[in-house]
Amino acid sequence: MWRNIVMLALSIAGTAVAAYLTWVHYSGNLALCLGTGGCEKVQTSAYSVVMGVPVALLGLLMYLALDVLLVWLFLTKDNVLPAVAIFGISLAGTLYSAYLTYLELYVIHAICPWCVTSAVIITLLFLLSIAEMSRFYRGEAVTES
Repeated sequence: MWRNIVMLALSIAGTAVAAYLTWVHYSGNLALCLGTGGCEKVQTSAYSVVMGVPVALLGLLMYLALDVLLVWLFLTKDNVLPAVAIFGISLAGTLYSAYLTYLELYVIHAICPWCVTSAVIITLLFLLSIAEMSRFYRGEAVTES
């Protein structure tokens, strides 16, 4: 139960970060960059948009989906379906965040602390989702049909 609460809290935090970055993108304002100076360079790079969709918006949609799935998992503790979906989405998010972090470090040559925060959050969610999935693998949960 504690794991689900921590995962939901992380996902809500990720939602807030992604919502802020989405607002920054559409408002045209500069992100509060906490003294690092790399936010604007990262957020205006060619890699900040995928097929016309801001990466921040994709992150927001991912975190909103995780929010819904985590509430579902919390309400139906022994349902494997949301646990598998959380695992899959957080795995994809972690891999994409790793790619974006690579781009920040080696292509854009700038670091956005907001992006790093999101990458840490999704990675923690992925690691916790592995632990949650192991409950079902070990037979600690009775799955619903």
